[in-house]
Amino acid sequence: MEKIWKGQDKQTKLKIVRACIFPTAIYGCEGWTLTTADEKKINAFEMKCYRRMLRIPWIAKRKNTEILKELKVGQDRLLNNIKARKLSYFSHLKRHDSLEKHILEARLEGKRRKGRPTRRWTEDIKEWLQISPTEAVREAQKREVFRQRVGEATSTQTCQDE
Repeated sequence: MEKIWKGQDKQTKLKIVRACIFPTAIYGCEGWTLTTADEKKINAFEMKCYRRMLRIPWIAKRKNTEILKELKVGQDRLLNNIKARKLSYFSHLKRHDSLEKHILEARLEGKRRKGRPTRRWTEDIKEWLQISPTEAVREAQKREVFRQRVGEATSTQTCQDE
């Protein structure tokens, strides 16, 4: 491994990062509720991995877009991968009658605490697909339509973490 990391082959290093590091980092991401701060942290982690892989010191003044172009990353970003996995899990839950579906749709009795309501898991789905949750459920029943919608939702993100 030392020979690979100290070598010059960027594509091999990129494949190792995507095969070993990223899956470990996003394990269980289907159940996460992502806030804007979480999205920024995920993007920062991804860029930190790329910079470390290329041996770019943190004091070097290189833009993230330059690094992404150098590695030819394109739309295959970590946050897009998380979104696609979460949307895929959502459609899976809505198509099958399972315990997870009942837990997701359950309503608890009682009152909420004072203050701003916490972000719900389905709010991410609503925000990314830009449709109401009931429409998302209808589309999830049709796999091909929903897969196309997921592709559109995950291809719209740009590099905002310069």
